[in-house]
Amino acid sequence: MDAYSNRKKPVVALVGPTASGKTALSIALAKATGGEIVCADSMQIYQDMNIGSAKPTPEEMAGVPHHMLSVVSPFQSFSAAAYQEMGRPILEDIAARGKLPLVVGGTGLFIDAILRPMTFGDAPADPALRAKLEAEIEQEGIAAVYKRLIRLDPASAERIHQNDRKRIVRALEVILLTGKPLPPSRKLYLRKPMVYNTIMFALDWPRECLYQRIDQRVDQMLKVGLLEEVSHLKKMGCNSQMQSMQGLGYKELLGYLDGACSLEEAVAQIKQDSRRYAKRQITWFKADPLVQWLPGQQPVSSMVDTVLAALKAYEFDSSND
Repeated sequence: MDAYSNRKKPVVALVGPTASGKTALSIALAKATGGEIVCADSMQIYQDMNIGSAKPTPEEMAGVPHHMLSVVSPFQSFSAAAYQEMGRPILEDIAARGKLPLVVGGTGLFIDAILRPMTFGDAPADPALRAKLEAEIEQEGIAAVYKRLIRLDPASAERIHQNDRKRIVRALEVILLTGKPLPPSRKLYLRKPMVYNTIMFALDWPRECLYQRIDQRVDQMLKVGLLEEVSHLKKMGCNSQMQSMQGLGYKELLGYLDGACSLEEAVAQIKQDSRRYAKRQITWFKADPLVQWLPGQQPVSSMVDTVLAALKAYEFDSSND
């Protein structure tokens, strides 16, 4: 019998910053519970993007079912709304089969899209306006269009990085169509209850240890063929304007292949960008009061025991409902 089996299963979410050890813990926990993993990573959804996205290999998966891996072509855009639409039926199917769903990843918006009552249809979309804004970026540069956002919606401009093309276009689209600024959506839904009974854990590391792990992982990715992977994607026709190629490791090495910088500069930029991304992830998850933080330096077996104990406590509470 599985280590975890009861009549009222919750969803377990394993979240946290890049390179914190989520994959190893999730697979160990899935093996201990007979659970199945639903990946919540905005890069692992793409086909042909395995190394740079830190996608688990078949050997690492160790027979554990993984869902939402390699489901989209790198030529396609993919939103949190699309992730919710595709991911929730999978999660519910896992639960319906009596298995424990494990939602695993570091993309906070994807985590919330699948677990919280987010809606995406409130703000309208206009493909023609969006195309016009994209053309303005091509003609005038992203800095000029970002200044327009600062003027029309300063609150959104403060939240959005000046090089985040996709979000700049979306914020301008909303303000121009509705006359209202793009709402700070995380605040709108964070106070709402979860769609599912959810237990959330994140892996916590001393900052310098985490940064060292990030640097080591970048070096390992390059060792096993990240540059060749990006070169292959470029030969396929992928370019810097695509959403998929904005991922860490891909955009920097694509710049190297395009002659914009040296390989050494590109690698240094990957490491720096990855550290900055980890800081944003930590900020996101620290703001969520439901997340329980596990010391990342302890053995994986100890963390599995902690999660199993939480599941047993949940079972006991449920039996008293």
